[in-house]
Amino acid sequence: MTFNDRRKAFVRALARHGLFAVTGFINRLSLPAMRKVTQTLIAIGFCFAIRQKRVACESLNIAFGGEKTKEEVEKIFKDCFENVGKGMTELIYFMGHPEHIKGQVAIEGKEHLDSALKRGRGAIAVSAHFGNFPLMLLKFVQEGYKTSAIIRSTRDQAIEKYFQDLRTKMGLNTIYSHPRKDCVENSIRVLRNNELLFIPLDQNFGSGGGVFVDFFGRKAATATGPVIFAKRTQAPILPMFIIRQKDDTHKVIIEPPLELEQGGEDREMLTVNTAKITQVIERYIRKYPSEWGWMHRRWKSQPPPMQHANELSQEPTL
Repeated sequence: MTFNDRRKAFVRALARHGLFAVTGFINRLSLPAMRKVTQTLIAIGFCFAIRQKRVACESLNIAFGGEKTKEEVEKIFKDCFENVGKGMTELIYFMGHPEHIKGQVAIEGKEHLDSALKRGRGAIAVSAHFGNFPLMLLKFVQEGYKTSAIIRSTRDQAIEKYFQDLRTKMGLNTIYSHPRKDCVENSIRVLRNNELLFIPLDQNFGSGGGVFVDFFGRKAATATGPVIFAKRTQAPILPMFIIRQKDDTHKVIIEPPLELEQGGEDREMLTVNTAKITQVIERYIRKYPSEWGWMHRRWKSQPPPMQHANELSQEPTL
């Protein structure tokens, strides 16, 4: 093991034990006390969030360009960091005190989900790392919906097992994004059982397997899973987002099913419909910029110059 490997192992172990200690402490608090402690933890964490600020401001400048001043960009990052901090402690607390979820999360547009499930083909919830999205899933579970979520495993397997056990205890089924063959098989099984499948579609997908679509005016590598699953199972795709309210309660918004484009070549159909979903995600981020996780290099992967030129030349026909 190299020095760098040992350093990473030490940092992960430190983070793991810190998480367990904070979890044990937070779960002993009342809800109002948890809110106050969270503000203190956020203030301390913000002082050390140098790398996160750099990545977030880089992403914000890519997205908004000259639309926002430096002060506005920094304000969005600060609000974003605060929302992420609140979301983490809320999730820890509500998983330990699930009885509080009912009064903290309201759902708007529930009829769209109920109508979709009446068709018997399941429902695909497309969203993003937006707001306290894990809390949205726990709310659906409490409402009696059989819910599965596609997630990426964390690097620390001890932490991953800890959270997987908690999710399972709460009734939320985990589908890991890798290996992809298992992910596809498990996802299709969920839909054919007429259940809800949650897919976040806002992270860099790399240069292989997905498609490049416009996101804030720049090409972004994007997974095509929701469109592929919808095509194979005829399950409707419903955009869903959770938004923090001024009193720190949350509102889930469920939109009507997306009307997907049909026909055409498979690659073209995948690109057009994935772009349509991405446009919805962008619309919500523009409206609620502090709710999205800007501390991620969404545009890290870019198409080769020739591919990008070909896509540009084809845009008028799409």
